[in-house]
Amino acid sequence: MTETTKTHVILLACGSFNPITKGHIQMFERARDYLHKTGRFIVIGGIVSPVHDSYGKTGLVSSRHRLTMCQLAVQSSDWIRVDPWECYQDTWQTTCSVLEHHRDLMKRVTGCILSNVNTPSITPVISQPQNESSQTIYQNNNNVSNKPTAAKILGKVGESLSRICCVRPPMERFTFVDENANLGTVMRYEEIELRILLLCGSDLLESFCIPGLWNEADMEVIVGEFGIVVVPRDGADPDRIMNHSSILRKYKNNILVVKDDSNHPMSVVSSTKSRLALQHGDGHVVDYLCQPVIDYILKSQLYINASG
Repeated sequence: MTETTKTHVILLACGSFNPITKGHIQMFERARDYLHKTGRFIVIGGIVSPVHDSYGKTGLVSSRHRLTMCQLAVQSSDWIRVDPWECYQDTWQTTCSVLEHHRDLMKRVTGCILSNVNTPSITPVISQPQNESSQTIYQNNNNVSNKPTAAKILGKVGESLSRICCVRPPMERFTFVDENANLGTVMRYEEIELRILLLCGSDLLESFCIPGLWNEADMEVIVGEFGIVVVPRDGADPDRIMNHSSILRKYKNNILVVKDDSNHPMSVVSSTKSRLALQHGDGHVVDYLCQPVIDYILKSQLYINASG
C-alpha cells in the first residue's frame, strides 16, 4: 500500500490518568508501532483526554493537577498531545461523547470527512474546495512547482492536527480551538482516509463485559463506528474477553489487538501501583512514572496520603 492509500489514524485515550504513567505513554508507542507494522495504517497523532473531576473515582485528584502531569509526561513527544476539553465541561462525559466531540472537531478545523471503521467513507478526507477562487489553508510557495504533492499535503494535515487540535505547553496556559471556526479546506490530489480510534488497555475492554456498566448504545457507537486498539495488560487475553460480549463479537473486526511482546515490562505498570509506591515511599516509583511527573507530585504533595 502507498502512503496515501493507508488509513490515517488518530489514537484517543480516555481515562483518569491519576497519575499518568510510563505505561500510558508506552501504550501509545506500542499501538503506533503495531499499526505501522500491519502495513495498513499511518498514525498521525495521539490524544490524551483526562476524565472530568465529577467522575467520582476515589482518590481522583483535581483535573488541574492531572492535566499538568499529562503535559509533563508528553512534553518530549512529537506526536502525543493532551486535550483538556473533557475536563473543562460542566460535568462528566461518556467515552462515546468524547470520541464524537473529537470527530466533529476534526471536521470543523480540517474540513475533513472522517470515515468510520465499519463503513469506510467514499468521500476523500481531503476535499476539493467548493469555491475554486477561495483561499485554501495550505499554499505551496515553491516556484518550481505550484501543484502540491500527496506527501506534502499529508505532512500539512499531520502538522495541522498536532498544532490546532490538541494542547501543548506552556504548562500554565491551556488553549481551545474555536469549534465554530471555518478554516477552509485543503486541495485534494489524493484520497486519504482518516479515522479516530479509541486506544485502551485490555482492562477497559474487559469492563465492556460487565453487565450494566456500559450503555449498550454507546458500545455500539464506540466499537461499531469508531473502533478500538487494545494493548494487552497483565497477561490478559483480549480474544477470550471478546467472546464474553455479544457486541464485541459482533464488531470483532473493528477491534485491533496489539500483538507484540506479551511480557512487555510496561504491561504491568498502573496508576494504582504508582499511587501505592508514592504512599509507601517505594523507590520503584521511578519505574512507573517519568521524573518530571514525580517532581510535580512531590512539589504538590499529591498521593502522599492514602486519601489521595
